[in-house]
Amino acid sequence: MAATISKTRIDACFQGLRARGVKGLVVYLTAGDPSLEATGPILASVERGGADLIELGVPFSDPLADGPVIQRASERALRAGTCLRKILEWLPRWREQVKAPILLFTYYNPLLRYGLRAFSADARRAGADGALVVDLTPEEAEVYVSAMREENLDTVFLGAPTTPDDRLARVAALSTGFFYLISRTGVTGERAEIAASAGPLVARARKATALPLAVGFGISRPEHVQQVQSLADAAVVGSAVVHAIEERYGAAGPAAIEAFIRWLKTGEGAKSE
Repeated sequence: MAATISKTRIDACFQGLRARGVKGLVVYLTAGDPSLEATGPILASVERGGADLIELGVPFSDPLADGPVIQRASERALRAGTCLRKILEWLPRWREQVKAPILLFTYYNPLLRYGLRAFSADARRAGADGALVVDLTPEEAEVYVSAMREENLDTVFLGAPTTPDDRLARVAALSTGFFYLISRTGVTGERAEIAASAGPLVARARKATALPLAVGFGISRPEHVQQVQSLADAAVVGSAVVHAIEERYGAAGPAAIEAFIRWLKTGEGAKSE
């Protein structure tokens, strides 16, 4: 496997947060929801609202790790004609408005169909900073990781409360940029409170890697973000943002999404804005 990659935009993001003594907010949204044309303004509004890093979801017809909110977003995006190739075609235009790191969030099947080396080369040229492949196991990851390393793109992998310590270390070793921790088992979705398993998982992951740690799944309110940030280096919000896009973008446009992200990050303003 190729050598460790040089400094990336994701590295710089977390180093900048650390230098300022603050924790990060990572925001997920589905590309192409409600359309590819709308995704650019939404990305810009998410950054203006205070997202430090953006996970851009590639819609997939069988999103096993996602709950109903993100499933609906994938269905809308697919109906609008969104696919991985079109996302990479549109991304350079979106990049003109967005400076934050963009991590492509995908299942493995679209990458296999695209071709791993073709994907990594096209993703770099388009302005992506890396990828998180939800259903890719470390045992099957060597070719993918090698292709990504050749293009200096980060490979983010997942750790869960059920992951044993030895496997947690193995998965963390394949990660660059940051290590993504799932706060609870099950699918994505908004929850009333942060899972009790989040704290012990972060403690175990700290022993496995020196990478920044980001915690997601079930985070939907400012107090959740703050609670997670007290444990880890960043909080990841997905379903709550996708739900806000579903409910508010059509009526109020990008300003409503910007206000929602600002509310998540700072607690300022009202959720209903």
